[in-house]
Amino acid sequence: MPTSVKIVNKSPHPLPAYATAGSSGVDIRANLEQPIIIEPLERVLVPTGLFFEMPENLEAQVRPRSGLAIKQGLTLSLIHISEPTRRSWI
Repeated sequence: MPTSVKIVNKSPHPLPAYATAGSSGVDIRANLEQPIIIEPLERVLVPTGLFFEMPENLEAQVRPRSGLAIKQGLTLSLIHISEPTRRSWI
C-alpha cells in the first residue's frame, strides 16, 4: 500500500533525497543563516526548515552520517518523528 508524507520545505535547499544508489536513507541539510561552532560536549539544535506531517503508524528517524561521526566526531541523538509531532526538525 503506497504511503505519502507531506513535507513543507521553508529552506532554500532541495527536499531530502538519496545521495547515492543503494542508500538506505535520504540526506537533509542544515538551514543556517551563518556558520555555527559546536564546542566539545556542547549540544545544539540545528534547523532544517523542514516540516513533516507523518501518517498514523509511520515514523521517520534522523540519524548521523557515518562519515561525519567517524572522521569528525560529529554525531546526533536519534530523533523520532511521528504523527503527533508536527514541527520543524532538527
